[in-house]
Amino acid sequence: MPRAADPPGRAREPWRRRARQAAAEAESAARRLHDASLLAFALNGTFLQSFAHCGQAARRDATGAELVRLARTHGLLGPEVLGRLIRVQALAGLGDLPGADHQATAADHLADRYERPLARVFTAWYRALRTTLATPADLTATEAGEVTEAAYAEAVALLPTCGMPGFATGLPALTRLAPVVRAGALPAPEAFTEADWGPYDPWVRPLLLLGDARPDEAREALRTAPRPPHDLMAEPMWCLLARAAALAGDPVLAARAAAVLGPVEDQQAGAASGLLAFGPVAAYLAEAREAAGG
Repeated sequence: MPRAADPPGRAREPWRRRARQAAAEAESAARRLHDASLLAFALNGTFLQSFAHCGQAARRDATGAELVRLARTHGLLGPEVLGRLIRVQALAGLGDLPGADHQATAADHLADRYERPLARVFTAWYRALRTTLATPADLTATEAGEVTEAAYAEAVALLPTCGMPGFATGLPALTRLAPVVRAGALPAPEAFTEADWGPYDPWVRPLLLLGDARPDEAREALRTAPRPPHDLMAEPMWCLLARAAALAGDPVLAARAAAVLGPVEDQQAGAASGLLAFGPVAAYLAEAREAAGG
């Protein structure tokens, strides 16, 4: 895995280019064949390849909208549920919460009518996110944490039986971290001694070390931190790196994070995941740009 601080283009990953090309070719072939089921499958591939860089929520929303139209025209239940959930995430990222609410309600209706309980896992997480986005900005970190804990109680309770360990691991800990970083604070070590960060550990650890007054170790953790994967959690993980780099005095990584996050400056960090939010990306960008000397 390339390091987060590596400049763009240093890591040669031809498989990423091949995957994007294959997805585009599959979608083109399905359109030529006028095969609705095949096109729905191909559009799922298009969605999965829409994370090459931050700021592609609008593209994903368009893909989700086409999936919904296609599914409703041809009676394809699975693709309609997928399209609705894609739109929930994308619209949340774009700040269109009424639109995301509408898609979540439609997904819940399909889940209840056709016994697709997994859809409710995602909509429960979205509604918890929705609550936190409406939390007054003047609350203390402790007060905001109480609101967040109450909002996410139902969503977290669904994880052990959701059948998606790769999705579930680490998320409960991130919901506890979210109000801390939204308030601009550092995590207190004693508050997270039992936290299971799962796959997110490399990007959380520098902030934990800074919160424990171990700046040298934090700088080393930043130096070796891998680049966040190209997925729904890339933007919030880059925000954590941006803040840690700014606080630890790592101008190289701060500049890299600022460049990556630029396209989402007007969004809430992580909202496009439909899961959680770390506050305005603009705040992290300002810190990173100052640390980078620009």
